Amino acid sequence: MKMACLLFDDMTSLDWIGFFEAVTRLRLMEGGESVSWDFCAVKDTVADDRGVTYRANRIRPDLAGCDLVFVPGGMATRTLRHDDAFLRRLRTAEPAEWKVSVCTGALLLGAAVFLQGKKAVTNASAFDLPAPYCAEVVKARVVRNGQVITGAGVSASIDTGLYVVERLKGPRSGGDDPSADGVSLVPRVRRFRHLPGGILNPMWPRQNFPARTAKKNGESAEPSPSPLHLYG
Repeated sequence: MKMACLLFDDMTSLDWIGFFEAVTRLRLMEGGESVSWDFCAVKDTVADDRGVTYRANRIRPDLAGCDLVFVPGGMATRTLRHDDAFLRRLRTAEPAEWKVSVCTGALLLGAAVFLQGKKAVTNASAFDLPAPYCAEVVKARVVRNGQVITGAGVSASIDTGLYVVERLKGPRSGGDDPSADGVSLVPRVRRFRHLPGGILNPMWPRQNFPARTAKKNGESAEPSPSPLHLYG
């Protein structure tokens, strides 16, 4: 499986690093020797929104040969959505089986016309930005419409990566089924609840967390749900 991550100046690094940390676990699974990863940009070196620099190994590539293309977010997406040259390059990903974004990377997928008629999610502070490009911006952690997957704000990058692993390898890749050598390949804490319309929310096993009780008028109220049970 050939994957590509688009890098650009003023991106948010956590958007792609969290995703990368999760999906590179595919290399540890059966058939993982066929998984490859490219970092693509319009120049040799880019700097994120904190000044950290990264070196791309592919410059202005045609993305048509990729199986998965990932787009991070960041403040730069506000201007890149109007950059015709950037969008032309992104549109070469049309044949890719999977298009994935985190945070305002959804804005770029939308501007490249990959979200037309689809639901999507982005950073909670930027819900209005992808709205002109998609059917609906929804409140969720991860949204899948067909072969397009969008993740919410920056910390959702790991959730998005784990969900992609689950889609590619099946739900038992979540850690209940270790590899032959006994290594748990993906952290066990995440599980996904499938909601109507292709919307996904991760669940945490409730039994792992003690129930909390709230006092009201001197009496114990019903236990409140674990804050980690459901996002969105």
